[in-house]
Amino acid sequence: MDLFEAAGADDVGVPVARAGTPLAVRMRPATLEEVVGQEHLLETGSPLRRLVEPAETGRRRIAPSSVVLWGPPGTGKTTLAYLVAHGSGRRFTELSAVTAGVKDVREVVEAARRRLVTSGEETVLFIDEVHRFSKSQQDALLPSVENRWVTLVAATTENPSFSVISPLLSRSLLLTLRPLGERDVRTLVERALTDERGLGGALTLAADAENHLVRLAGADARKALTILEAAAGAADAAEEAEIGLEAVERAVDVAAVRYDRDGDQHYDVISAFIKSMRGSDVDAALHYLARMVVAGEDPRFIARRIVIAAAEDVGMADPSALQTAVAAAQAVALIGMPEGRLVLAEAVVHVATAPKSNAAYNGINAAIADVQAGKAGAVPLPLRDAHYAGAKQHGHGQGYRYAHDYPHGIAPQQYAPDELVGKRYYEPTAYGHERDITARLTRIRQILSER
Repeated sequence: MDLFEAAGADDVGVPVARAGTPLAVRMRPATLEEVVGQEHLLETGSPLRRLVEPAETGRRRIAPSSVVLWGPPGTGKTTLAYLVAHGSGRRFTELSAVTAGVKDVREVVEAARRRLVTSGEETVLFIDEVHRFSKSQQDALLPSVENRWVTLVAATTENPSFSVISPLLSRSLLLTLRPLGERDVRTLVERALTDERGLGGALTLAADAENHLVRLAGADARKALTILEAAAGAADAAEEAEIGLEAVERAVDVAAVRYDRDGDQHYDVISAFIKSMRGSDVDAALHYLARMVVAGEDPRFIARRIVIAAAEDVGMADPSALQTAVAAAQAVALIGMPEGRLVLAEAVVHVATAPKSNAAYNGINAAIADVQAGKAGAVPLPLRDAHYAGAKQHGHGQGYRYAHDYPHGIAPQQYAPDELVGKRYYEPTAYGHERDITARLTRIRQILSER
């Protein structure tokens, strides 16, 4: 049975929690004042508050726009959608982005349009996980949003820039929900312990148990209340008046990792992983590696990112880092997981703790920029290929100085095209192996200029 069928609904279709429904549903905020962690969206006159609160008598009502609520799980997106419908008295209709098709969307929109025309009753259409809607399903929403036949409240945990079509985004307000802080989660847990909708003071929660619960829940209010309910059941079964640490541990094994390989968390975590290696924070880099490993990320993808970091961020400051990274990529492909995590960890430690230089990276980018700008120039005659018939009569190869015939293996002659003589692309740093390169390169360039 659907959760909200069991819960029931009020006269405008908003789900109402009944006894026996999950604690997270029973404790869903009934007013904006009970919402925590999203104060930036609830200021006086804000679009969200105007959606929730009915206009004062005698004041002209300005119809609010549809909204897209973007935020992590358990931050209150569904709650805000219910408050929009319940507080304003609009008819509430909910569609599942998993099971609804284009036909379902059109039927809901047509029913909302008829109500608006015949009785003036407005409709709030709530679509959770709107990122799961196909482009055609989202296209079907456009006329209703454009003409305000419905007030769309769409919720998503994924970046709307990637998952919601541009025409729908341009017709809606994008409201970003922030992850709940530890204090916010504690507030919700304490409320659930004492509120009549929750445990009603029947049990208390030990301090160490509360700390563990909050730590397991992360920033997810729903998870926190689900763990609390399970722990309360464990304590009650043991006829204990206090929910202790053991009850919480019995209630939950391990916190689920927030990581969707097809969503923006994938990009956020890999970005943080790369930046941690670049920033030489080996502990943070290993943390993000662990998150990807636990979430089942493709280890070959991780290995490729380490190879790129070794080349881009370590460079010639420690050339062996690239060797380690390439060896790790080959080893992971050979042995697979879970043993591959050890190889990846070694490569991460090497790259993160190595001296850093992006001099080679900057050098090739600058050279490419010059080539794309037309700064190519003719190859000097002595350097041109002289192995084909007729090449010598054009002067190809004439005057070429063989490097090994000169001291230090360096022949003083012009190698670059005329217009790029003296151009410097590679400027080594003073870090790691590049300290040695700097001294040698200075002498090399001096000899080359003595032609």
